[in-house]
Amino acid sequence: QVQLVESGGGLVQAGGSLRLSCLASGRTFSDHAMGWFRQAPGKEREFVAAVGWRGILTYYADSVKGRFTISRDNTKRTLYLQMNSLKPEDTAVYSCAAAVGNAYFGATTAFGSWGQGTQVTVSS
Repeated sequence: QVQLVESGGGLVQAGGSLRLSCLASGRTFSDHAMGWFRQAPGKEREFVAAVGWRGILTYYADSVKGRFTISRDNTKRTLYLQMNSLKPEDTAVYSCAAAVGNAYFGATTAFGSWGQGTQVTVSS
Protein backbone atom coordinates (compact mmCIF):
# COMPACT_ATOMS: atom_id res chain seq x y z
CA GLN A 1 0.00 0.00 0.00
CA VAL A 2 0.97 3.59 -0.54
CA GLN A 3 1.12 5.88 2.52
CA LEU A 4 -0.18 9.38 1.82
CA VAL A 5 0.23 12.64 3.74
CA GLU A 6 -1.51 15.86 2.68
CA SER A 7 -0.40 19.41 3.40
CA GLY A 8 -1.17 22.95 2.30
CA GLY A 9 -4.65 23.47 3.68
CA GLY A 10 -5.64 26.60 5.56
CA LEU A 11 -7.92 29.60 5.77
CA VAL A 12 -8.30 31.81 2.71
CA GLN A 13 -10.71 34.51 1.59
CA ALA A 14 -13.11 33.94 -1.26
CA GLY A 15 -11.34 34.49 -4.57
CA GLY A 16 -8.01 33.39 -3.14
CA SER A 17 -5.79 30.44 -3.95
CA LEU A 18 -4.23 27.47 -2.19
CA ARG A 19 -2.05 24.62 -3.35
CA LEU A 20 -2.44 21.25 -1.69
CA SER A 21 0.30 18.64 -1.75
CA CYS A 22 0.16 14.92 -1.12
CA LEU A 23 3.44 13.13 -0.44
CA ALA A 24 3.51 9.38 -1.01
CA SER A 25 5.85 6.92 0.64
CA GLY A 26 7.12 3.83 -1.08
CA ARG A 27 8.45 3.33 -4.58
CA THR A 28 5.17 2.51 -6.34
CA PHE A 29 3.65 6.01 -6.55
CA SER A 30 3.95 6.10 -10.33
CA ASP A 31 2.02 2.82 -10.62
CA HIS A 32 -1.18 4.47 -9.41
CA ALA A 33 -3.69 6.91 -10.76
CA MET A 34 -4.32 9.50 -8.05
CA GLY A 35 -7.28 11.52 -6.94
CA TRP A 36 -8.43 14.31 -4.67
CA PHE A 37 -11.68 14.08 -2.76
CA ARG A 38 -13.37 16.40 -0.28
CA GLN A 39 -15.92 16.15 2.47
CA ALA A 40 -17.80 19.09 3.94
CA PRO A 41 -19.51 18.87 7.34
CA GLY A 42 -22.75 16.93 7.12
CA LYS A 43 -22.15 15.95 3.50
CA GLU A 44 -20.98 12.89 1.63
CA ARG A 45 -17.42 12.67 0.40
CA GLU A 46 -17.24 13.84 -3.20
CA PHE A 47 -14.79 13.46 -6.05
CA VAL A 48 -12.78 16.56 -6.94
CA ALA A 49 -10.16 15.55 -9.48
CA ALA A 50 -8.04 12.64 -10.71
CA VAL A 51 -4.92 12.13 -12.79
CA GLY A 52 -3.51 9.10 -14.58
CA TRP A 53 -0.15 7.59 -13.74
CA ARG A 54 1.78 9.65 -16.29
CA GLY A 55 0.10 12.90 -15.35
CA ILE A 56 -1.28 13.42 -18.84
CA LEU A 57 -4.95 12.52 -18.45
CA THR A 58 -6.86 14.61 -15.91
CA TYR A 59 -10.46 14.58 -14.77
CA TYR A 60 -12.48 17.12 -12.77
CA ALA A 61 -15.80 17.48 -11.05
CA ASP A 62 -17.97 20.05 -12.81
CA SER A 63 -17.98 22.20 -9.68
CA VAL A 64 -14.21 22.80 -9.84
CA LYS A 65 -13.53 22.65 -13.58
CA GLY A 66 -11.65 25.72 -14.73
CA ARG A 67 -10.65 26.67 -11.17
CA PHE A 68 -8.67 23.67 -9.89
CA THR A 69 -5.70 21.93 -11.50
CA ILE A 70 -4.44 18.49 -10.52
CA SER A 71 -0.87 17.50 -11.28
CA ARG A 72 1.79 15.09 -10.14
CA ASP A 73 5.56 14.81 -10.00
CA ASN A 74 6.50 11.15 -9.99
CA THR A 75 10.16 11.94 -9.28
CA LYS A 76 9.09 13.60 -6.04
CA ARG A 77 6.27 11.13 -5.33
CA THR A 78 3.96 14.10 -4.88
CA LEU A 79 0.44 14.91 -6.02
CA TYR A 80 -0.77 18.51 -6.19
CA LEU A 81 -4.05 20.37 -6.33
CA GLN A 82 -3.85 24.02 -7.31
CA MET A 83 -7.07 25.73 -6.25
CA ASN A 84 -7.87 29.19 -7.63
CA SER A 85 -10.92 31.43 -7.37
CA LEU A 86 -11.94 29.66 -4.19
CA LYS A 87 -15.54 29.90 -3.01
CA PRO A 88 -17.03 29.37 0.46
CA GLU A 89 -18.67 26.20 -0.85
CA ASP A 90 -15.18 24.76 -1.43
CA THR A 91 -14.76 24.56 2.36
CA ALA A 92 -14.09 20.92 3.25
CA VAL A 93 -11.50 18.40 4.35
CA TYR A 94 -9.51 17.47 1.26
CA SER A 95 -7.98 14.02 0.99
CA CYS A 96 -5.76 12.43 -1.60
CA ALA A 97 -6.12 8.80 -2.62
CA ALA A 98 -4.25 6.26 -4.68
CA ALA A 99 -6.21 4.18 -7.16
CA VAL A 100 -5.78 0.43 -7.27
CA GLY A 101 -4.62 0.66 -10.89
CA ASN A 102 -2.78 3.19 -13.03
CA ALA A 103 -5.82 4.67 -14.76
CA TYR A 104 -8.94 6.51 -13.72
CA PHE A 105 -12.19 5.03 -14.99
CA GLY A 106 -14.65 7.40 -13.45
CA ALA A 107 -16.93 6.58 -10.55
CA THR A 108 -16.13 2.85 -10.74
CA THR A 109 -12.44 3.40 -10.00
CA ALA A 110 -11.36 1.79 -6.75
CA PHE A 111 -9.09 3.80 -4.49
CA GLY A 112 -7.16 1.64 -2.06
CA SER A 113 -5.06 4.10 -0.05
CA TRP A 114 -6.17 7.35 1.56
CA GLY A 115 -4.50 10.21 3.37
CA GLN A 116 -5.79 11.73 6.60
CA GLY A 117 -6.93 14.92 4.94
CA THR A 118 -6.21 18.63 5.24
CA GLN A 119 -8.76 21.31 6.12
CA VAL A 120 -9.54 24.04 3.61
CA THR A 121 -11.72 26.90 4.83
CA VAL A 122 -12.85 29.68 2.51
CA SER A 123 -14.33 32.76 4.16
CA SER A 124 -16.82 35.02 2.40
